[in-house]
Amino acid sequence: MQDTRKFKLKYLKQEQHIMLPNTTSILLVQNLYDVLFQYVIDPEKEEKLKFFIEKLETHIKSKPRAPFSMPISDLEFLGEGMQELRLLNWLESPVSVFEVELSEECNNLEEELDKIFDLLVDLFTFNKKPNSNLIYIYSNRLTIY
Repeated sequence: MQDTRKFKLKYLKQEQHIMLPNTTSILLVQNLYDVLFQYVIDPEKEEKLKFFIEKLETHIKSKPRAPFSMPISDLEFLGEGMQELRLLNWLESPVSVFEVELSEECNNLEEELDKIFDLLVDLFTFNKKPNSNLIYIYSNRLTIY
């Protein structure tokens, strides 16, 4: 087992997320951009759509154990495009948001968090929220990876 400092998992909230179906490929994700583009009518929304597609492609290429999901509130800019995702078998589900808190100061927070995440990956299914110490924990009833 890796040597890690003491830490706590602090429950913050539950968010409603929309999750990518299990049977998805990069090709399908690229086609998703074309489908959703029709719902994006200004440059700001187009940038948000490009960001969403980029996150999705990065996730799939990394071959993770956990599903890809995003808070529905982050995708409201799609408007009726959310219905397209549902028609493509994207699942809506509550996701628990936790914060990883270290019990003491450390010199290299990122390295310490990586050690903790390596430990947690054997305990439950989660995704890290980029550039933070937050994790999204998925119900074990939903994740069969």
